[in-house]
Amino acid sequence: MAKIETIGILTSGGDAPGMNAAIRAVTRAAICAGMKVKGIYRGYRGLLTDEIVDFRTQNVSNIIQMGGTILKTARCKEFQTTEGRQLAYDTIQRHKIDALVVIGGDGSLTGARIFANEYNFPIIGLPGTIDNDLYGTDSTIGYDTALNTIMECVDKIRDTATSHERLFFIEVMGRDAGFLALNGAIASGAEAAIIPEISTQVDQLAELIENGFRKSKNSSIVLVAESPVTGGAMGMAERVKNEYPGYDVRVSILGHLQRGGSPTAYDRILASRLGAAAIDALLDDQRNVMIGIKNDEIVYVPITRAIKNDKPIDQELLNTLRRLSI
Repeated sequence: MAKIETIGILTSGGDAPGMNAAIRAVTRAAICAGMKVKGIYRGYRGLLTDEIVDFRTQNVSNIIQMGGTILKTARCKEFQTTEGRQLAYDTIQRHKIDALVVIGGDGSLTGARIFANEYNFPIIGLPGTIDNDLYGTDSTIGYDTALNTIMECVDKIRDTATSHERLFFIEVMGRDAGFLALNGAIASGAEAAIIPEISTQVDQLAELIENGFRKSKNSSIVLVAESPVTGGAMGMAERVKNEYPGYDVRVSILGHLQRGGSPTAYDRILASRLGAAAIDALLDDQRNVMIGIKNDEIVYVPITRAIKNDKPIDQELLNTLRRLSI
């Protein structure tokens, strides 16, 4: 592979706490390695609209503690077309960018894989998503912060649930993955988590009610992944009203609260390690891989595997939640 002299960085898809820490790490590790850095604003759209600026050390000063992304993010339907990707490639050539570092989730890395294959272009992916649903990495950038936000919110809601002896359904993000709901339930002492991974196997609501999960309690909290598979918190509440009218039910949808806020120490460290490793990968002539972490060790995961393979839920965590909710 030709020597890489200039890299471009972009953030795409939903924002996640820790993205700025990753931008900082990529930028400074690249400069340390003698590379030039270009910041690409508004994700793939910035490649089409030529929103690209030179990044130096000063550009990433005092951002490690900030939520969101200083590079902004946007959806870009045009990049999904052959013509749009050609326009993006022309912009890359004009700026003499030799490789890209893409920070984002499943959709962002899918776009990266297609572009890399079409133009034989080196791309390194960093897993930036609160959903923690990318295969090949134990954790994604932003997941730990979102989990802590959920825990803090549920702690507050529990005060009301206990005072009024109510059943609360709390909806958290995770359209296709229940990691936030499951681990959020364990961390907050909730009675149950309703997640898409097992909704097709069992009627989770019926299982909860029929097992008498409120026999020894005067209030209950259930976390529900927002997935259409589960029906979300509103769907669950409607079912309870129709099928189990004896319960006093309330719903709380946490929404974009989960995406915001200053990243936790864990997410800052994770993003810093993954960002620096992205430059190491390019120096080692790696391409089209996602940088992940397994058992606290940096790993290179082919982007195709990261997006095509489903990340499994740990059955032991499900069993732990059930045992502790009695």
